[in-house]
Amino acid sequence: MDAHRRRAAQLATTAVVSLPLLAACSGERESADPPGSAPSSRSTSAAPSPSPSEEPTPEATSEPTEPPDPISVAALADAELTGGGLRLGAVRERTSAYTSYDVTFASTTSGNGSAPLRISGVLNVPTWRGPQGDQGWPAVVLAHGYIDPAYYVRGQGMTRERGFLAERGYVALHVDYRNHAESTDDPRVETAVRLGYSADVIAAVHALTGSRDVRVDPDRIALFGRSMGSGVVLKALEAEPGLVAAGVAWASVSSLEGQNFDHFQRPDAPVAQLRAGFRGRHGLPDDDPEFWRGVSSRPAFDEITEPVLLAHGRFDDTCPPRWARATQRALTDAGVDSTLEWYDDTHAFGPAFIAAMDRTVRFLDARMPA
Repeated sequence: MDAHRRRAAQLATTAVVSLPLLAACSGERESADPPGSAPSSRSTSAAPSPSPSEEPTPEATSEPTEPPDPISVAALADAELTGGGLRLGAVRERTSAYTSYDVTFASTTSGNGSAPLRISGVLNVPTWRGPQGDQGWPAVVLAHGYIDPAYYVRGQGMTRERGFLAERGYVALHVDYRNHAESTDDPRVETAVRLGYSADVIAAVHALTGSRDVRVDPDRIALFGRSMGSGVVLKALEAEPGLVAAGVAWASVSSLEGQNFDHFQRPDAPVAQLRAGFRGRHGLPDDDPEFWRGVSSRPAFDEITEPVLLAHGRFDDTCPPRWARATQRALTDAGVDSTLEWYDDTHAFGPAFIAAMDRTVRFLDARMPA
């Protein structure tokens, strides 16, 4: 049984208590929409046997379930997402605490007819002989925020976080995503509302656990995203419950993709032009709300089995703070063990960076002890 299935089995025995196209930032207060139906409870008592004089009631035949929209979080969850072939390339940097490498790995989505993609990234490996445990180092896979792929360079967006984690004994793998840096281009990435980014993050976890060059404990891996990458992380947690031990989401976009679209893209072009650009793919959020709900993380929060830490700046004018409040409420309502930490900072986390990272490391240490 592989590591994430083992973790899923463990989590199933414990009740959990208790963030693309980027939608509407209107003046109305954001509501925490129900994240989906709550899981039904199953009775363990046996059903009474019919008396001899009673005719047994025929069992109801269930209607065949329609497959999910191929562009949806549900379809991502149904797909077989794998990764491997982690290759260490040139050394980027050596410090007293870690060595940084250029890396590549494979990201494969079985069943969609596409060939495996080559994903580039940057990997920091601790050099000190710290408490890595019997199985290897704990690890964090990093999902960066939006940077125009035309200008993005390898490892951009979470350099500080990667170094901070490695200095504290975590292997840190920064994922470039498809269509970024030296990664393979996927012509369908925008049509699929960037769901492929979550597939690449999942592939990174599999690539780490299968590596012979980097000794990583498969039971001590977490996902950490910022801004758009936080949304990528939440969808990855939903698509592969039990794959990792925890998730972290900094300065997250909305967990409703319609809101992200309206906030980030609608102001930049007339509606008629936006509709023309989407013709033959899918409608705008007002035209096809079900589609946009299907590519959002919030309706599937009840699939998440890992604890989630959210961190947000009170003065964030890129991703409004009300988005973080609504996401955390919806996570809690869905039964996810979630915490939202506030900092007197903006979207980029400048003055509060060290405090927020210290809190993040304490969260990871508590959930992935040596």
